[in-house]
Amino acid sequence: MVVRREALEHNVATMAAFARDHGMELAPHAKTHMSAEIAARQLDAGAWGLTVATPRQAEVVRGFGAGRIMVANQVVDPAGLAWAAAELARDPAFELLSFADSEAGVDILAGHAGARPFRVLAELGHAGGRAGCRTVDELVKLASYVQESPGVELAGVAGYEGGLKTAGEVRSYLARLQEAVEHVRVRSPILSVGGSQWFDVIGRELVATQARILLRSGAYVTHDDGYYRERTPFNRIEGELRPALEVWAHVLSTPEPGLAIVGMGKRDAPYDEGLPIPRRDGVTIVKMQDQHTVVRADGLRPGDLLAFGISHPCTAFDKWRVLPLVDGDYRVVGTINTNF
Repeated sequence: MVVRREALEHNVATMAAFARDHGMELAPHAKTHMSAEIAARQLDAGAWGLTVATPRQAEVVRGFGAGRIMVANQVVDPAGLAWAAAELARDPAFELLSFADSEAGVDILAGHAGARPFRVLAELGHAGGRAGCRTVDELVKLASYVQESPGVELAGVAGYEGGLKTAGEVRSYLARLQEAVEHVRVRSPILSVGGSQWFDVIGRELVATQARILLRSGAYVTHDDGYYRERTPFNRIEGELRPALEVWAHVLSTPEPGLAIVGMGKRDAPYDEGLPIPRRDGVTIVKMQDQHTVVRADGLRPGDLLAFGISHPCTAFDKWRVLPLVDGDYRVVGTINTNF
């Protein structure tokens, strides 16, 4: 798998400009790539900091030099909280945010707090969603509990709209998030949202919100030729993201007319949100196996090279430890290292 430099740099600049132009700050989700080289590009472009999913990822991106980290989950891992408390005590300038959606979760944070309190965002979810309080009333009650708990400090509200299917559902959910912010008594509150499918709706709906908006989109950084190509907000607004990832593989065998076996499998490319997309016309993927992909195509011979776009970058990067960074002529101009 290779990373196309021009597309990568275009995407980083495009999303930095989008967030800036809509009065938001970008806290890109580094779980997508877990790469110091890509994180540096995002931070250099003006990102507020980096978002991660786990304490272990937080420790890794702290090693990238991130001075602000958001853990977009309720943290209950004692070892992770011990590291976080020690890091907060060690560096007074370090900023760490995490989510809370239950009193039990707040109690765990309070029990592991050190010299500085853990700053949390009360999370508001939605019916059928992943995590978060299910009603604004529940969130307001939780916010009060946070404010009464030693070792924990309320910083604002968080949510995730990425699982919603329509713009109308997203608008309704964002209205509830704004209501939650209005009911939470916090000076200069933070409101964090963000996947990579609805940031255009977020930019329109939250423009007048009296909160600091932190957008957590992550997959935008390399985009793709499948899942996000179909769902990107830039299908609805001016601008574009460009697919930056390609997988190259040899044809290993042509055992029957019109049938070929390619040396790319589930260990090389994502398959959870759609199969890879052949760059060559007339090539159709039949199925993927651990180390092989079966394709239908005429005229292929063993040794031929085929290129494939990918669908869903978040399960592409973790399959590779080192990726060549290439220019427009496919000359290697650097490397992208991952840390999963």
